[in-house]
Amino acid sequence: MGTRLLSTGRRRQGPPDRASADPAFPRRDGVLRCGDVSLEALAHEYSTPLYVYNGDRILERFHAVRGAFAPIDLLIAYSVKANPNLAVLRLLGEAGAGADIVSGGELYRTLRAGIDPERVVFAGVGKTRDEMRYALEQGIMAFHVESAQELAALGEVARGVGVIAPVAVRVNPDVHSPTHEFTRTGHASAKFGVSPDEAVLLYAAIVEHPGLSPVGVDVHIGSQIREPGPFLAALDVVLGVADRVRRACGADLRYADLGGGFGIADGEAGALDIHALAEGVADRLEGRSLSLVLEPGRFLVGDAGALLARVLYVKRSGGKTFVITDAGMTELIRPSHYGGVHAISLVCDGDKGAVERVDIVGPVCEQGDFLARDRRLPVPPPGALLCVRQAGAYGFTMASNYNSRPRPAEVLVHGGHATLARRREEYGDLVRGEHDD
Repeated sequence: MGTRLLSTGRRRQGPPDRASADPAFPRRDGVLRCGDVSLEALAHEYSTPLYVYNGDRILERFHAVRGAFAPIDLLIAYSVKANPNLAVLRLLGEAGAGADIVSGGELYRTLRAGIDPERVVFAGVGKTRDEMRYALEQGIMAFHVESAQELAALGEVARGVGVIAPVAVRVNPDVHSPTHEFTRTGHASAKFGVSPDEAVLLYAAIVEHPGLSPVGVDVHIGSQIREPGPFLAALDVVLGVADRVRRACGADLRYADLGGGFGIADGEAGALDIHALAEGVADRLEGRSLSLVLEPGRFLVGDAGALLARVLYVKRSGGKTFVITDAGMTELIRPSHYGGVHAISLVCDGDKGAVERVDIVGPVCEQGDFLARDRRLPVPPPGALLCVRQAGAYGFTMASNYNSRPRPAEVLVHGGHATLARRREEYGDLVRGEHDD
């Protein structure tokens, strides 16, 4: 990967605008930037569609979480699924983060990025025996088990490897999370975790098993949750489980994992007050010997990322105005899949046209291919550059090759330098691994 300092353009400071308030992508001299680097220059250098990540903002968010929970013995286990790029993982690992993983592939990435496996927790309802074996051989911190059958499988694999598997049970607290139905994970009818009563029974089995050791208790209730209340209600449940396990099994657990899902500010609403959450957590952990694990993903990288898209055409049809770009659901599926609302701005002020209600759509052959609908925006001319904000999490990681579209490049900007973190795919990459003979 090459590292280069791109020109930041003119030094004259232009008047502030609404985008100037975005710490990751401020506007100066009429052009949006990532730190000091012009997004226009990045698009020219690396073409579009293009993902851009502000590494300084990622570290700022990481230290904000650590600072808010400063009185508590804390491990921040970054949720790798949010953005698994090696450059992002290495940046966070060097800052002291561990990792929350949900697959063997995520463990492989985490290790490649230099994160200590003893700071890795392995979640997910469908761990395979091969994944369990791989994680045991690497010496991860803990498995977060989500069913009795999974626990039995882990015990068998651990005995085969000849090690003792550290285990935390994921508790389903039956707490309602005010978020999208696809990202609610803490209610009783979700596929995740087990009830408090079943959790106590599983801990009893763990204590009796020669290949298993109880080390913690885990909960995760969803994503983009903006109020402390649901998190604190879930913590009350898991702390109750820890107390019951101590009384019933004599096991003193070492940590409570509160999961992640901390909401960020976007086009719908504001961010979770992380300090209010930390205060409530500290009150509940006072007098206990439990350390704390948090699994933020989007909260660390979400608003630190943007997707740059080039306007191809403007089409008026059926009483609507469509701004057609070179990015769509193959690059960012959140708007169509989750109803995600991302702020969208012109990169260059000079491209502003008259304000209209527009649909910003992509080139994919699906009516559901859009980045925004019925959005009041200045109509840009063909060739203009758009910045889709809050795209650092669940953006590239959920991108696809549907319609045989190569996936975009990713760039990390840190300390004023832009680094190509992933090259743009080429047509040859689309058929790599296929056989036509």
